[in-house]
Amino acid sequence: MAETKRDYYEVLGVEKSVNDDDLKKAYRKLAKKYHPDANPDNKAEAEKKFKEVNEAYEVLSDPQKRKMYDQFGHSGPNGYSSDFSGFSGFDGFSGFENGFGGGFDVDLGDIFSSFFGGGRSSQRRNGPQRGNDIKVQVEVSFKEAIFGARKQVKITRKEQCSTCHGSGAKPGSQPETCKACGGSGQIKTVRNTILGSMQSVRPCDNCAGTGKVISNPCIECKGSGYVRKTRTVTFNIPAGIDNGMVIPIRGEGEPGLRGGPAGDLYIQVSVAQDPIFSRKGDNVFENVHVSFAKATLGGKVSIPTLEGFEDYDLPSGTQGGTTFTLRNKGVKNVNGRGIGNLYFTIVVDIPKKLTNEQRELITKLAEISGEPVNTGKKKSFFEF
Repeated sequence: MAETKRDYYEVLGVEKSVNDDDLKKAYRKLAKKYHPDANPDNKAEAEKKFKEVNEAYEVLSDPQKRKMYDQFGHSGPNGYSSDFSGFSGFDGFSGFENGFGGGFDVDLGDIFSSFFGGGRSSQRRNGPQRGNDIKVQVEVSFKEAIFGARKQVKITRKEQCSTCHGSGAKPGSQPETCKACGGSGQIKTVRNTILGSMQSVRPCDNCAGTGKVISNPCIECKGSGYVRKTRTVTFNIPAGIDNGMVIPIRGEGEPGLRGGPAGDLYIQVSVAQDPIFSRKGDNVFENVHVSFAKATLGGKVSIPTLEGFEDYDLPSGTQGGTTFTLRNKGVKNVNGRGIGNLYFTIVVDIPKKLTNEQRELITKLAEISGEPVNTGKKKSFFEF
């Protein structure tokens, strides 16, 4: 069940009549208090509080959003949501939204219409609108990233209310055309200037720019036409995907408004570390431990690869830190552009404890090589 949002005024600890200066002071105080860096012992809870405070201030500090919030609450008119969890794409001159915030709208059509009295913006506001995108993060194992897998993720999104079928009005009633703006969603004003008559356009305060007023709101969705539900989405992890890559799933985002297309779901992949292998691009790296005797004499060594073990002829006299390459034993490129290599670095294990026989043999080897031998007996000053 989706978590109920707290009232934004309650989150910031202010009254509804708060002015801009006091609102900003309250926000700065709480943002400093709940900043994750200031709460290293309880970072997860602090991040949650910090995000909640930022979301509340983002809405209440914007006069238009605050007006809509005061009138419609969290649900907003006709599916507008003050929960800016999605991020929508950029569609040329029709406007864009920033990152995951989704709360900042720049509309070049509105700018031009405010100067020249154009009517395109009102048509766009009341026409079909694409739904917001949703972004989630999913962790996969190293093996799943290498070979691919089928996964599931739970998302919470708005869906059309089954009681009012998206109208927002109580069953048996219909939304009414706003009398203040005549259904256009905008109020036009004309003022005389030294350059002549100038026309400006602003969203209608009575209907919050929707052109419709709901006198009898639906009890289920409280007039928004939408309810939040948790759904399970099944998707494929492509073989070779790397940490931080994003999988787009079209049409699984928030629903569109007034017949507009749904947004998309973007799944950002986080790959867990592997105890043996590390990865850089399509190449894989590992350390292979060998004994002192094996490094000295050489011979077959069993090398772990992504698909099992493979024998490798280690040359005699291999020094610790030497790196060897197994071609095409790395990761298959996610876009089908070849296969990477596997690089393994030799680590020579020096025994910490020796048997008497081992010590005698190594001592004899050292004597043959002309190297001084540590017998364990301390020499006096005169013996050097």
